[in-house]
Amino acid sequence: MIIERAYVHLSSGDRQAWPWSVPCVQQLLEEGLRFTAPVTFLVGENGSGKSTLVEGLAEGFGLDSYGGSHDWRYASPRGKSILGERLKFDAASGRGRRMAASWSARKGFFLRAETALDALGREGFAPHTVSHGEGFLAAFREKFQHAGLYVLDEPEAALSFSSCLELVGHIDRLAQEGGQVICATHSPLLTALRGADIIEVGEHGMRRVAWRELGVVDHWRRYLADPQAYLRHIVEP
Repeated sequence: MIIERAYVHLSSGDRQAWPWSVPCVQQLLEEGLRFTAPVTFLVGENGSGKSTLVEGLAEGFGLDSYGGSHDWRYASPRGKSILGERLKFDAASGRGRRMAASWSARKGFFLRAETALDALGREGFAPHTVSHGEGFLAAFREKFQHAGLYVLDEPEAALSFSSCLELVGHIDRLAQEGGQVICATHSPLLTALRGADIIEVGEHGMRRVAWRELGVVDHWRRYLADPQAYLRHIVEP
């Protein structure tokens, strides 16, 4: 573990304005967010705020919002987000405290679906020579090698079923070697990783759930059992 808790102190400002109005960010502001396992999945619908949350967590740790490693900072001209500027962490003992105390000791990577290949290109990869999915997996094979904080925003977006399984293996390896992964995802495949902490994000804010209790798992189970039960409401006869 690298960090044990994320929190925000907001001494002034409109708590009804974005991003403080987003339910999961409101809860972060009021209670903080504790990390209880080396791998944490944030799961929610589009617009639930999970990407806002993981971007802020990445920026708070010193990772660029555009994506990339800790050694490549501020590639994005827009600078830090309001949330990223104010996020603070309680570090875990040992390696986490060393990283918190020393900027040069920090290790990590922010991988976001929209900018992943550009970010990898800046770091020495040749993304035009591989598929989108292979570019994602290349980051894990070559850049996710050291214990550090790895923040992922929907990494499954470009991956096939078998590639998602490979990704699960990379995430588990990082956790076993002392790294920490925080991942926003829609994938019931990724979230099935044994020992992971799953946080469902939505209008309720944030709540911890078991894999079988996830709404996305229930929907996929029902859809695969009977696709027409869903499609008849969407596709014209």
